[in-house]
Amino acid sequence: MAFIGSPAASDTLHAAHGAKEDLFASLLHHVQDSHYLELFGMKIELPHLPSFVVGGITFDMSITKHVVFLWVAATLLILMAVIVARKNARRDVPHGFGNLVELMILFVRDEIIMPNMGPAGVKYLPYLLTTFFYILLMNLLGLIPYGASATGNVNVTAGLAIIAFVMIQAAAVRAQGWKHYLAHLTGGVHWILWPIMIPIEILGLFTKPFALCIRLFANMTGGHIVLVSLIGLIFIFKSYFIAIAPAGFVVAINFLELFVAVLQAYIFTMLTSLFMGLGMQAEGHEAAEGHGH
Repeated sequence: MAFIGSPAASDTLHAAHGAKEDLFASLLHHVQDSHYLELFGMKIELPHLPSFVVGGITFDMSITKHVVFLWVAATLLILMAVIVARKNARRDVPHGFGNLVELMILFVRDEIIMPNMGPAGVKYLPYLLTTFFYILLMNLLGLIPYGASATGNVNVTAGLAIIAFVMIQAAAVRAQGWKHYLAHLTGGVHWILWPIMIPIEILGLFTKPFALCIRLFANMTGGHIVLVSLIGLIFIFKSYFIAIAPAGFVVAINFLELFVAVLQAYIFTMLTSLFMGLGMQAEGHEAAEGHGH
């Protein structure tokens, strides 16, 4: 029997603490990126590509789990678009899954693009639809067995945010022209204040996509960590009675995660269209103010 403070008791406590750390590390590994896939208890190693250095920064282009599920989501999106387009083309009134996809397309057009961008935003419908469905599929893939949510990787959400940043600026330049777009960076103040206003306005251009990146990443990662934490309680207490409550909470949170997967795709698309619409309508507001004066 080991007494408190004895070396044996200390070793036992350290072993228990180490076991808990190993448990949480193994559970959290399922929400992290890795160089292999887990499938039916097997570990499938993914190809390792040689890294290279550019400007002192090392780039590792090896294929990881999240990269695979990026490709899976893209493949599913292409297949879904082709199948639904062919089925709906053969029928006057869409049915089944084709009807569901058409309803979602009309929702994006009528409830997201038209209120935020107006009729001029319809030409950006392909980009926003691709963004919505791509993020939705990536989110849903993280809820299936052996799946992974690529949007739980900040590199993925950063890539989506960079594309959104380019589209936001392109829409503004296309609507306003380079002259009014650059003039807008001055904030409409006297030229003496330009050294203050121009850096602030440029910083504001980057804070929008940064918010898109972190919001999507945090929401998708947070839900999975909560699930992992609840499942970890079963292994910590090692009791069937304790397991009942976490198991029930896990089922409930899984349904909540299903809602969050759709909600986050909607929020990312809606905010992107809102930021694009603000840039497109800036010229119209300036023209209206000029006529008013």
